[in-house]
Amino acid sequence: MKSYLKLMCSGITVLFIFSACNHSAPTETIDEPSPVTPVQVTFVRDSSLSEFMEFSAVSAYLEKSFVKANINGYVENVEAVLGKQVGSHQLLFSLITKEAKSIGNSVNKLDAGFKFSGISNIRADQAGTIIQVNHQKGDYVQDGEALATISNRNSLVFLLDLPYEYNQLINQNRNVDILLPDGTKMTGMVSGTMPSVDSSAQTQRYVLKIGAGKDIPEGLIAKVRLTKVNHAQAQVLPKSAVLANETEDEFWVMKLINDSTAVRVNVKKGIENEKTVEVLDPKFSKTDRIITSGNYGIADTAKVKIQK
Repeated sequence: MKSYLKLMCSGITVLFIFSACNHSAPTETIDEPSPVTPVQVTFVRDSSLSEFMEFSAVSAYLEKSFVKANINGYVENVEAVLGKQVGSHQLLFSLITKEAKSIGNSVNKLDAGFKFSGISNIRADQAGTIIQVNHQKGDYVQDGEALATISNRNSLVFLLDLPYEYNQLINQNRNVDILLPDGTKMTGMVSGTMPSVDSSAQTQRYVLKIGAGKDIPEGLIAKVRLTKVNHAQAQVLPKSAVLANETEDEFWVMKLINDSTAVRVNVKKGIENEKTVEVLDPKFSKTDRIITSGNYGIADTAKVKIQK
């Protein structure tokens, strides 16, 4: 019996020692510092902001004059050159009657004082650009036949074919911006419209008059900007400051509440252009600092460091 009790006590002692050896000391948890994101900030500002729509317009010369022969005869001399700029009353053609061509020299030989020539000089009625030359030296022409065509440089317009659904925009855009392919910007004025609509395209044609003296070729396609909405005192931020979710139905900015903490603020967007976005709500203070760089992907109450 004593031996059994001694064995029992020895087993309990071994079990206690084994349990004590396997009981580890509690581990100490060390909090790692939160990452700090370098950012750049900006401030809200008030600015005039517009939303516009762009349509194509084609240049055209509305006024063209035809240089016509005033006699039956031959083209004796040609001063008209395709593409040449000419002034009013500038000499373009010289014609000679077929009778003068055949007997003119004989008459002058008989009487030098008679000075018979049969020459008729044709001049331009108005200044412009020669866009067509129909006859050359030696051609026979009849009275009233077109010799050349001149476009009046002061009759240059752009023809805008506007979808009828946007015809109300014309009422608020009597003066419009016209952008040429080379980057030139000019102002046009709506001077008239055609009283009909293209049945297939459902567009109505408007005539945009521009300033005189513009040397623009006919058939040039330009962009016409029509203002849709204009806000004179819009609260704006750079586009990089406004973030959006994947479906772009929720927008927010990251605002600093102190020098090292940024919080998320949901916003309502208004008009935007290539560089700026209007913020309709909330109204920020002019001293509020909004992150423009380093704001993508950071969480609410993120730790940040402002970079100069």
